[in-house]
Amino acid sequence: MSEIKKLTADVDVGEYFEKYVDFEKFSKLCIEEQEELGYNWNYPPFDFDVEELWKSYNKLKIIAFKIDFSKEELDHTFEEKELEFVLKRFERIKGRLMNDVYMLENEDSMGLYMGKCNLCMRCTREFGMPCKMPVKMRYAFEGLGADVDKTIEDLFGYKIIYVHNCKLPEYLIFVGGLLYDKK
Repeated sequence: MSEIKKLTADVDVGEYFEKYVDFEKFSKLCIEEQEELGYNWNYPPFDFDVEELWKSYNKLKIIAFKIDFSKEELDHTFEEKELEFVLKRFERIKGRLMNDVYMLENEDSMGLYMGKCNLCMRCTREFGMPCKMPVKMRYAFEGLGADVDKTIEDLFGYKIIYVHNCKLPEYLIFVGGLLYDKK
């Protein structure tokens, strides 16, 4: 790994909601992903009104971590197990980077997670049990209907790119954030 860059932007929640949030569209994608990869408490369905949640805050701080890879890493074609190991390593990095979000939280804010929650080895939602870590669990941007790809492209000028043909992309971007200035 060559470098990790932190990207941040503060935006108005009302404007963000109008331009980037489509809960119906993205909740369907999250549910499809869960059917394939397992259910998770930070993805829908939820027992609260998502629009009401967004609109209960005035501001949103978007926090993205861009991991650039070295030429050596980019040139390497990974075996499937090797790639799985490398990607799990980035999941652990993602957890450490989420600490930046936790540090910003207070009683008038709420952190947003970078993708699917990975606090537990296996989410208890799969077994119909309550979350074991509700104090640490944070809802995912996409789980709350945000178009993360469009957000990153518009605000930071980067496209979200993925692993393809057992090769790492030029970079990976993890996106989290903080809803703050509660109404």
